[in-house]
Amino acid sequence: MTVQTPTTQTTTTELAPNYTLPLVLLASAVPLALWQRPVGAIIGIFGLFLLVQAGTLRLVFTATTLAIYRGQTQIRAFPYVEWQNWRIFWPAVPILFYFREVNSIHFLPILFDPQQLQACLTPLPRRD
Repeated sequence: MTVQTPTTQTTTTELAPNYTLPLVLLASAVPLALWQRPVGAIIGIFGLFLLVQAGTLRLVFTATTLAIYRGQTQIRAFPYVEWQNWRIFWPAVPILFYFREVNSIHFLPILFDPQQLQACLTPLPRRD
């Protein structure tokens, strides 16, 4: 969803959820549980956790920050000026988004539309 604010003329993009990663983990947990019950249970629980996160969390790209929302509550904001690098691991089958700030490193599972994520990240500086 893109919202145009008439007074500031800035674009805000909220990424659509993507349930592929959690559903693949849940589907793989079943055969794993037949082979190794504890491993299948751990993968299944992690898949359920990611499924809930995909349904409740939202990434919102503004002109100056990447903000993470749970419902209507902003839980974290990452100003682009502090970003040093970013990368989407395995672009053919995107499963992990990494970005480094001046003082910290962040890894996020791809629980959002990967094409929208790539489009929002492309204008940001990146050093490989």
